[in-house]
Amino acid sequence: MYNKRLDGRKADELRTIKARVGIVKRADGSAMFQIGKTIALAAVYGPRQLHPKFLQNPKMGLLRCNYNMMSFSGSGERVRPGTSRRSKEISYVTEGALAPVLDLEEYPNTVVDVFIEILQSDSGTRCAGICAASMALADAGLKMKDLVSAVAVGRIDGKLVVDLTKEEEDYDGEVADIAIAITPRTGEITLLQMDGFANKEELAKSFENAKEACKKIWEVQKKALKEKYT
Repeated sequence: MYNKRLDGRKADELRTIKARVGIVKRADGSAMFQIGKTIALAAVYGPRQLHPKFLQNPKMGLLRCNYNMMSFSGSGERVRPGTSRRSKEISYVTEGALAPVLDLEEYPNTVVDVFIEILQSDSGTRCAGICAASMALADAGLKMKDLVSAVAVGRIDGKLVVDLTKEEEDYDGEVADIAIAITPRTGEITLLQMDGFANKEELAKSFENAKEACKKIWEVQKKALKEKYT
């Protein structure tokens, strides 16, 4: 049984979090989000005219996300550069996680491009990318209902834990890895993905754990934004 976490944390304890905004000078908005050893950098460009024109929407702007892991970012392994099925999938779910908080009706026929680069990876990269992108969109001055906070929770040999590491993901036992993104003000879930197995009761408890963890992440995100503008 997995009774003690490999890095000594409590079951509901997050890794150390760091966040900054406005670090890519030529971007309209940018942010860095680090949780443990995982580091995500996000840059926002737009709203700007969308080309080709047949993609334009006269009623509202388009959100377009691009997720990429740098070749040197892997945990002991070189990541193959270029687009992959995984990066396309994460780009797509990131758009879905962020779209509910954005109001792009004031920007018809335009696109807002979000580029997410993973500089260092130790699990939870899609969640870190969503946190960074949410802050970057706010830094760009776009109208938003809320920030989006995300965290990976999981089940390891029957033990529920928050914020898995790469070692825990690769643990030799039954592991469920659940990525959850939440709008902290309302508790609305904008992303839910699970790799592995958990029963109904474990899932319900995991949702509660994720909401509490995301509230803590939310406070770090807000603090980083306030530090720039106060």
